Amino acid sequence: MEIEQRWGEVISRIREASKAARREEGAVRLVAVSKTYDADDIRPVIAAGQRVFGENRVQEAQAKWPALKAGTPDLELHLIGPLQSNKAADAVALFDVIETVDREKIARVLADEMKRQGRTLRVYVQVNTGLEPQKAGIDPRDAARFVAFCRDDLGLVVEGLMCIPPVDENPGPHFALLARLAGECGLSKLSMGMSGDFETAIAFGATSVRVGSAIFGPRS
Repeated sequence: MEIEQRWGEVISRIREASKAARREEGAVRLVAVSKTYDADDIRPVIAAGQRVFGENRVQEAQAKWPALKAGTPDLELHLIGPLQSNKAADAVALFDVIETVDREKIARVLADEMKRQGRTLRVYVQVNTGLEPQKAGIDPRDAARFVAFCRDDLGLVVEGLMCIPPVDENPGPHFALLARLAGECGLSKLSMGMSGDFETAIAFGATSVRVGSAIFGPRS
């Protein structure tokens, strides 16, 4: 199956899941995760109408996205992987949304870098809903304080929360926890759900889903 067809199938599945969850049409955005795929794989999805993409690594994104964005100026690029402080300047220059703000140091560096470059990026706070030691994300019990710090102390535009549930657990309770935390923080956006569970995420209130392999095929 061609990439454009798989993209169309994902769009249809999002629409059906939204309908089943009694969500308004257009309430859920697709972030097409293009990590490890090159520009030739991405162009057909852009041509099909996709405008929001996600990348895991700053350096990889730098190699392909400046030219793609120059060709299609209304593209929106999200960083969905961990950000190191030494890559913050490059990230602020290239990305439109950072979904993985998870500690005070990186929040401060991003705030300083945005001022320096005169760019205002929207950010999401990543929450480690499963308290997995190997995974990035703020402790759920500290989420409200951290969101307030980012918003009130640093002036960051915090748009929502993001999570990646443990692979061996039912994702539903993790999505429910993220939705509850977002409500407590006064946030309306939830980035949750990937190729294997995005329909479940939509049922729990996801406003964006991050889908890669279901569109581009298995990664090598």
